[in-house]
Amino acid sequence: MRRLLLLSIACCAATGAARAAEPEKSVLTLDEALRLARVNHPQLHAARAQTEVSTAKVAEAKAPLLPQVSGSASYQEGTYNQAPTPGVTQSAFSSSGTSFDTRAYYSAGVTASELLYDFGQTTGKWNSSKATLRSQEENERNFAVQVAFNLRSAYFTAAAARALVKVAEDTLRNQQAHLKQTQGFVEAGTHPEIDLAQARTDYANAKVQLINAQVAYTDKALLNQAMGVERETDYEVADPPADPVPGEDTATDALLPVALKARPDLLSLARQIDAQELTTKSIKGSYAPSLGFSAGLTDQGYELGTLVWNWTAKLSLNWQIFGGGITDAQMREARANTAVLRAQYDLQHQQVRADVEQARLAVRAAKAAIDATHEAAVNARVRLGLAEGRYRAGIGSMIELGDSQVAVTTANGQEVQAVFNLAIARAKLVQALGQP
Repeated sequence: MRRLLLLSIACCAATGAARAAEPEKSVLTLDEALRLARVNHPQLHAARAQTEVSTAKVAEAKAPLLPQVSGSASYQEGTYNQAPTPGVTQSAFSSSGTSFDTRAYYSAGVTASELLYDFGQTTGKWNSSKATLRSQEENERNFAVQVAFNLRSAYFTAAAARALVKVAEDTLRNQQAHLKQTQGFVEAGTHPEIDLAQARTDYANAKVQLINAQVAYTDKALLNQAMGVERETDYEVADPPADPVPGEDTATDALLPVALKARPDLLSLARQIDAQELTTKSIKGSYAPSLGFSAGLTDQGYELGTLVWNWTAKLSLNWQIFGGGITDAQMREARANTAVLRAQYDLQHQQVRADVEQARLAVRAAKAAIDATHEAAVNARVRLGLAEGRYRAGIGSMIELGDSQVAVTTANGQEVQAVFNLAIARAKLVQALGQP
């Protein structure tokens, strides 16, 4: 017996030492998770890259408004036999024969040109590209809002799973206490053997529930995905803040102006409308001529030492008198595109109101559910206490005790879920208001 006792003490000491040697798990806070998502999420990387594309297109659209300078140089080797050309008098120095002799010819030149005025065609394209850039910036912010909501939702789900592990642990402790108590009653002969079998079954079921809760909490794949990272899931999540959203208890009409000013999806459509209207203005400029200026300097000759320079200057007016009706067709297309965008804007405007209304009501419902589930949990614990007392006194049944324990476990789980449903509802309201 003494040997068994010493062996038991040694095993306990080894287990305690092993637990002490285990590295402490890192704790992930909500702020850190949001930071990781902003840095790592592929959707945000793609959105930032698309913004860079739009930025480059602004520079591309501006380029025709700036002076254009080009240079050229060439070396040519070939025969220079003169061939008679109708209407052209041959030079006295021209040779009437042919020869395979070759001569070199050198040419170099620089040309500069500048668009003076084209009735808004080029400036319209430039301004349209700038409006498109602003639209893409709002689109990038919209992705940030969506990623933040997905992250919060996944984080709150993981935190709820963590809280449900605590509920399962409490249930297991209670069932263990019931088992020990029932075993004593059965040994004393005050309760039947069937109560002990039922207590052992309830205890085994509580262990299974705890295992399932622990597995659900360990599985943080969706949270990792929401952060845009690939890592192990052996970390803890902290208790998230329960701060209310400013104005969450006000009417929809009070929250709507905030959403309309901040919703990036709506603002992106507004900038797209601006861009399309500027594109229409640019196309309209095609009905008018364009005025440009160019100048050039050349240096040419047969020998490098005897090159001859010339310069030219030209003022040009280009006007497409008739292009087969393409400008009219482009104008109709541009106006139709503007009408499509305006309809999409109106539809999204209505969607913003619906999102705010639904999110606000979800917050209100979640608050009411918290109060109701808390009351249910309190009553269930009172019922369990009474059932335990009745069972100890021998006037209550094992079925009554088991039902009371199930009711406590269910009520505690519902209370936990209600708390995190409120957190998710608030995150949805933040998204509906367009907040990052």
